[in-house]
Amino acid sequence: MIANARMYAIGGAAGAWRTLLEWVVARAGVTCDVIDYPPPQPLAALWARPDLGCAFMCGYPFSTTVPRPTLLAAPVPNPAPHGGRPVYWTDIVVAAESRLERLEDTFGATFAWTSEDSYSGWHAPRLLLAPHAQRRGGPLFAAAIGPLVTPRAVAVAVAKGRADAGPLDCYAHALLRTHEPALAAGLRVIAQTPAVPIPPLVGAPAMAPEDASRLRAVLVDADREPGLAAARAALSLDRFSAVAPELYDRLAADARRADAMGYPRIA
Repeated sequence: MIANARMYAIGGAAGAWRTLLEWVVARAGVTCDVIDYPPPQPLAALWARPDLGCAFMCGYPFSTTVPRPTLLAAPVPNPAPHGGRPVYWTDIVVAAESRLERLEDTFGATFAWTSEDSYSGWHAPRLLLAPHAQRRGGPLFAAAIGPLVTPRAVAVAVAKGRADAGPLDCYAHALLRTHEPALAAGLRVIAQTPAVPIPPLVGAPAMAPEDASRLRAVLVDADREPGLAAARAALSLDRFSAVAPELYDRLAADARRADAMGYPRIA
């Protein structure tokens, strides 16, 4: 099997994720190689691999994939706003020096997005923007640029003025603050979406139940390992939590709500 943390491998976080995942698979006693899978390689292809053993997967495709991948555990980031829960949200960011102060100020400007299979980079912003589009009766933005694939690419586009605003996974944002503080300092949050279940670590649908059980148990106990303290600090990570797969059904429902409100695309 293979393991990967591409979704949150931002800057120096990549090495910390490798350290943590290598420890997890070794402690669980499963045969699993931690691999690199850098952008722009498509995450959908990674998630579809039959040998997927332990990798981050966006909650929206997790909720819509049939058969559903094997859910292992979800991270609990340590920044205080997470409240010790395995949740996240989308920060709508603008450049630090931008004149834009509110979400409504971005209308008529250029909005960035990551990919259409992303909850934080597509569906959550759509649901946030849909009521405004209904009231305006037409497009909200002069232009929408994407797919930019990664939250970091959205951050760069906004900080460098290619886009006026865009969505940023708040956990990715926290990792940017730690590992790329200069880039993070060039951004300012003007709106946030509601908190939802955070992307989990998953395996392939047909992975052996005993392998899944061992990996899940080790992940949930990883915060008790003193040797991982530095890696967890680098990852702004408190612990991993066992979560129910059906919690992620909300994400697919949110996408359907945006569709029903007549806002199928960010525009």
